[in-house]
Amino acid sequence: MALAQKLAQFKNQQDRLQATLAKIPKPVPQAPSKAAASSSRKAPQPPPSATPVIPFAQRFSFQNDQEKLQQIATIRKSPVGAQIKRVLDLLLETRQSLLPEEINDLCFVDVKNNKDVFESLKSNVKVAFDGQRFAYKSKHDLKNKDELLVLVRKLPEGVPMGDLKDSYPGIAADVQELKASGKVWVLMNSDSQEDIVYPNDPKIVIKVDDDLKQLIRGIDTPREFMDVERELQKAGMKPATNSARREAMAGVPRSQIPKPQKKKRRESKRTKYTNAHLPELFKSIQVP
Repeated sequence: MALAQKLAQFKNQQDRLQATLAKIPKPVPQAPSKAAASSSRKAPQPPPSATPVIPFAQRFSFQNDQEKLQQIATIRKSPVGAQIKRVLDLLLETRQSLLPEEINDLCFVDVKNNKDVFESLKSNVKVAFDGQRFAYKSKHDLKNKDELLVLVRKLPEGVPMGDLKDSYPGIAADVQELKASGKVWVLMNSDSQEDIVYPNDPKIVIKVDDDLKQLIRGIDTPREFMDVERELQKAGMKPATNSARREAMAGVPRSQIPKPQKKKRRESKRTKYTNAHLPELFKSIQVP
C-alpha cells in the first residue's frame, strides 16, 4: 500500500515537471532567406560550441518506476553527510540558485522535509542560503580571469590553488595563461605540496646597469667550501662545519674513527654504601 502511494506521488511530481516545462516558451524558428539558404548549401554550419547540459536526475537510467523509487529510498536513508555531498555536487555543477523542491527533483534529496539536511545546508560554508534558495558559495567570488588577477595582486602573500579551483569553471586554465604571460608566479609549497599563486607586480621590475652587472660578476667568490670556511674564520666567525676534518675522515675506516669519550660520573663524598656506622641497628639480628 505504501509503495502504491509513493508511486502515485512520484507520478504527480512528474506531471508537475512536465507542466512546468510546457510553460517555458520555445523559440520560433525563422524561415531562412535565399542568401542564407545558398550559403548553407555551400558550407555546412559548425555545431554549437556549448553542449547542452544533461540534468542531474536524467543521468540515472531506471528500467521501471519501482526501481527508481527504490533508488530514491536508498538515497534518503543514507547518512546526512552523504546527502549533503550529493547536494553540493549538484550546486557546484549547475551554479544556480535552487529551491528545495528543485533539489529534490534533480538529485532526489528531500531537503524540505529532512530537518537535519536542511539545517546542515544552511550552516555549510560552501552553501549560500537567501531564505528560499540554495546556491554554491566558493571562498572567492570570481567570475573571470580579470577578477582573478585583481585578487592575486591584492594578496602578495599568495593564494593557494585549493582556494581558487572551485571559483568558476576553467579557472585552472586561466591561472596557467596568467603564468605564461608573466603576470603571476605559481610555486609549490614545500610543506603542503600545494601550488601557491603569487602576483608578479610590474612595479618591482628593476633595470640594472651593465656596469653594475659586470662589477658583481667580476667578484671572485670561493669555489670550495673549505675556502668559504677560511674566509669566515678571517672575518672572526666560526663556521658551522669543518670540511677539512670531514675529508680527512672520509678515507678512514669507520671502526678507526675515534669516538667521543663519555665523562665518568663523579661520586659524591657523602655517598655511603653500608650501615656500618650504625652498629646498634644490628644488635638484635641473630645470624645462624
